[in-house]
Amino acid sequence: MLSELANRADAPSLLSVARSELPRLTEGWRAMLAEHEPDEKGNCPTCSGRWRQQKAPCAVWRAAHEHLVVGGLAPEKPAGRHGRVPAQDRRAVPARAR
Repeated sequence: MLSELANRADAPSLLSVARSELPRLTEGWRAMLAEHEPDEKGNCPTCSGRWRQQKAPCAVWRAAHEHLVVGGLAPEKPAGRHGRVPAQDRRAVPARAR
């Protein structure tokens, strides 16, 4: 629905939708990212299981960062073994994100 409006609606309609939907979408993204904030051990509490800990930043956090902060403009880098980000790429992520 939103993508169709963005492609076909006139300016006043777009402004109205933006004013009503952007705060809702922003709050949703913030809530999702808060669930994936690293715990005191540096693990993602949402992606970690009882037997396997997922180090932060997890795949959800990295995808959100790519879309929201980088804007999808960063060049695609092939994932390392098992879909992991190579170590040199992890160092580029801010320490707070880990």
